[in-house]
Amino acid sequence: MANILVVDDELGIRDLLSEILNDEGHNVELAENAAQARTARAAGAFDLVLLDIWMPDTDGVSLLKEWATGGLLTMPVIMMSGHATIDTAVEATRIGAQAFLEKPITLQKLLKAVEQGLIRGAGRRLSDSGAAPAGTVPAAVPALAGIHHLADASLHAAGAAPHEAGHGAHAVPLASAAPSTCQSFELDRPLREARDGFEKAYFEFHLAQEGGSMTRVAEKTGLERTHLYRKLRQLGVDLGRGKRNAL
Repeated sequence: MANILVVDDELGIRDLLSEILNDEGHNVELAENAAQARTARAAGAFDLVLLDIWMPDTDGVSLLKEWATGGLLTMPVIMMSGHATIDTAVEATRIGAQAFLEKPITLQKLLKAVEQGLIRGAGRRLSDSGAAPAGTVPAAVPALAGIHHLADASLHAAGAAPHEAGHGAHAVPLASAAPSTCQSFELDRPLREARDGFEKAYFEFHLAQEGGSMTRVAEKTGLERTHLYRKLRQLGVDLGRGKRNAL
């Protein structure tokens, strides 16, 4: 888990990045301009900063330079922009930016950039403290690197308890993540009910496997996040259950 500061003057982008990073297990603080970002940085250190370039009061490159000059650039900073030129990106990198993300930012590029930034930031802190050579990330740091520990859960453990078979009911066992457990579904139910039961168990299984991360579940199941949220609500899936099972 990392402490991440997101600085962007667009509310929609702040909310989206916050949601994604929270799903990944990080603590996220938001700032809508350079003034709020200065206040947040003065209040404490961050493991990573996502910084927009074009903002109304002070642009991101100027703020980056200000932090570098004042000795406050102690964390990796990833610049973001939808209109920046190559010269701007080069200047930000020269000042000390870790990476540059062009808007609209894809989910894969965001997660990869954050993961790499946290790895390098952790390695730099360990190097500065003398705990490890520069660029070395010990085994104790994988959580900061965005490596996700999968929950040891099955369909049954995820809360998809088998239906009690009534008279004449037929059940089909489905293999789960744990070889010793299985999930049963009654075949004499109406198709819609049987399908909804399977889909609920399917999504609860993946939520448990991915520690409740909606981002990972969306990638695994091939659904767009908004559609996934709507589907889970329709099926009555407890969105917090996966996180609790992963603890």
